[in-house]
Amino acid sequence: MKGYLFLTLAIVSEIFGTSMLKASEVFTKFWPSTAFIVGFSAAFYSLSIAMQYIPLNIAYAIWSGVGTALTAVISIFIWKETVSIQAVIGIACIIVGVVVLNLGKTTTH
Repeated sequence: MKGYLFLTLAIVSEIFGTSMLKASEVFTKFWPSTAFIVGFSAAFYSLSIAMQYIPLNIAYAIWSGVGTALTAVISIFIWKETVSIQAVIGIACIIVGVVVLNLGKTTTH
């Protein structure tokens, strides 16, 4: 359970960092650029702790898959970006992949 708490924190931090990367406008804005660094530092730190409890392949698949899917959703609602049917299919494939990978998971602790 502790591993998934840190994995959730890693996902939230990564999504925050990615949004701040967009807001930084190619690192021309100081505060969003700083927030990006803080967000990704927290994401990688939290992910490293999560991997003490969750196998690497499971932790990374969940982190990258959920992060990608939620970032796509945020890009639509916050940044007003458009979405294509190919993007929706791709996100669905990522989610299915994470679910399938988790079906046979084992824990290290």
